[in-house]
Amino acid sequence: MKKIINPRPQIDEAKIKPFRDMADVLSLSCVVGDAMQRNQVMRHDMKPKAANKKIIGPAITVKLTAGDIVDCLEVFEVVKPGDVIVIDAFGETETSIWGGLMSGLARNAGVAGAVIDGSCRDTDESRMLDFPITAKVSSPRAAHTAYSGRKEPIEINVPISCGGVIVHPGDLIVADEIGVAVVPYDRLEEVYALAREQADKEIATREEILKGATVEELLRKFGRI
Repeated sequence: MKKIINPRPQIDEAKIKPFRDMADVLSLSCVVGDAMQRNQVMRHDMKPKAANKKIIGPAITVKLTAGDIVDCLEVFEVVKPGDVIVIDAFGETETSIWGGLMSGLARNAGVAGAVIDGSCRDTDESRMLDFPITAKVSSPRAAHTAYSGRKEPIEINVPISCGGVIVHPGDLIVADEIGVAVVPYDRLEEVYALAREQADKEIATREEILKGATVEELLRKFGRI
């Protein structure tokens, strides 16, 4: 069976922190997606399944094998506080590869959240733990690891496909109640500047709308709505 566990990529936290500081921005996944000209946005069915809180942090990627889904326990050998575990489970809807105990382990490790192109379960337990999960679906059936003891095939920290987007280890994940945007690591500074500019413009526009501004006035002042 195939098993690849690559080390955690070198990540400059100074490039990640500005995005974390935007956690209070409304519709953050939309703002970040717009800053990348609507690219790098995961499918619409990738939605929160547990705690309703934003997930912002660098990706630690996991690639599983279609039809042979296992638990990804070895990811805990790699993750650091603030990381986001991003799992390519091939969109499998009938076998869950994440549950409440995994959420407990992840919370203890300081993980910021999990994003799963597949199924999770025990969402009530994860919500109790205040641990955020974004996934395609939730379903009761567990992976076979608990019964077989087998933990492979698995690949950790390799490029994956998640929610229709290619995610590389270290790429920034921004997930909220609306969806998920993925910022390539080598574009962090560029995208942050554009996202911050748009967020500030939207805040100002929102204030003008509350004061009764018309569409024409908004377009004249901000150039877009």
